Amino acid sequence: MEFLTGPDIVRLSNVGVVSEQLLSPHNSVSTRVTITRVTVEVGASQPRHAHAGSEQIWVALQGAGILKLRGEETPHFEAGQIVRFPEGTIHGFKNTGTEAFVYIAVTSPPINFDYAYATNR
Repeated sequence: MEFLTGPDIVRLSNVGVVSEQLLSPHNSVSTRVTITRVTVEVGASQPRHAHAGSEQIWVALQGAGILKLRGEETPHFEAGQIVRFPEGTIHGFKNTGTEAFVYIAVTSPPINFDYAYATNR
């Protein structure tokens, strides 16, 4: 059993985006999943990207914005919705709402997201 608490959670950040690594290679030996809580401030954006070997599921908890998919595709995404990105699917996000956008990301198999963030605290 692994029991994780506040000090175990690594926070990765870029301007306007904080990714809390709730269960990840930073604090777990799990070979099946990474779970992160991501907060995107109003007007902030995550660039389009893909995970070649992992699928990812986002559960929107608060706020709204647009998904940045392949090409110019930008569907609306808001609290209460869930989206699944199969491995290799291009995705990103822009907060176009009036409050912070918060979502839980479940990634399988696990990924260490250090490469995508400027700050690790």
